[in-house]
Amino acid sequence: MRGSVRPPAVAGRFYPENPRELEATVRGFLETASGRRSPGDALPVALVAPHAGHEYSGPVAGSAYALVTEARDRFHRAVLLGPSHYVAFEGLALPECAAFATPLGEHAVDTGGVKALAVGAVARWARPHRDEHCLEVQLPFIRVALGALPLVPIVTGDAEPDEIADVLDTLWTPETLVVVSSDLSHYLPYDRAREVDTATAAAVEALDVDGIGPHRACGSVALRGLMAWARRRGLEAHCVDLRNSGDTAGPKSRVVGYGAFGFWESGH
Repeated sequence: MRGSVRPPAVAGRFYPENPRELEATVRGFLETASGRRSPGDALPVALVAPHAGHEYSGPVAGSAYALVTEARDRFHRAVLLGPSHYVAFEGLALPECAAFATPLGEHAVDTGGVKALAVGAVARWARPHRDEHCLEVQLPFIRVALGALPLVPIVTGDAEPDEIADVLDTLWTPETLVVVSSDLSHYLPYDRAREVDTATAAAVEALDVDGIGPHRACGSVALRGLMAWARRRGLEAHCVDLRNSGDTAGPKSRVVGYGAFGFWESGH
């Protein structure tokens, strides 16, 4: 397993399986992104992007990745964190594979990052990664925006914010982009979802770790850890897009919320 390649689990369901169609779709999301910043602005240290099917959350994910499309020469590695949807466990799980395959090509797993983390609360365990979509749906955006970056892919179980902040302290360099994969509220009526997600976005921008509960964001474990790390480093968080499935491709009776956030060094 350690020398294997993880095949795509949700290609053809969450996003197009055809490489040309997939690349064109992602480029479209990036080019029409809401809240795009100019190339002269400082680059973010970290992003938060949603992980539903691209039809639903792709426009908002595009707003996150549009922040780094001018940074192909800056970032040499991506650290991805997102929730385990199918396997309950304590701690954090690294994959046992050597690479993640996508319709656009493979992303190698960064061996140095894995070796630095495979202790304590972080273990190598293939099962949480096998069917998980939350990291996989980020890869086409990373590929189109930044190229075939090596990855440190982490699926989060039950973990404390400081545990994740410690992981990010261990891994981060100026050439590392941190990406947290998280949707926001789930299955509320449209107007109520807008209220809840607006409050969640305010908590993220305030780095209010205690303001993010499991019902506010399905990736709350990773998101709270990122916020704790941002507080340590004195980063600033800004919401660049906030919509839900009722705005993108679904009915308004029961919606899922999506937010795009960037985290910058203070004073950017």
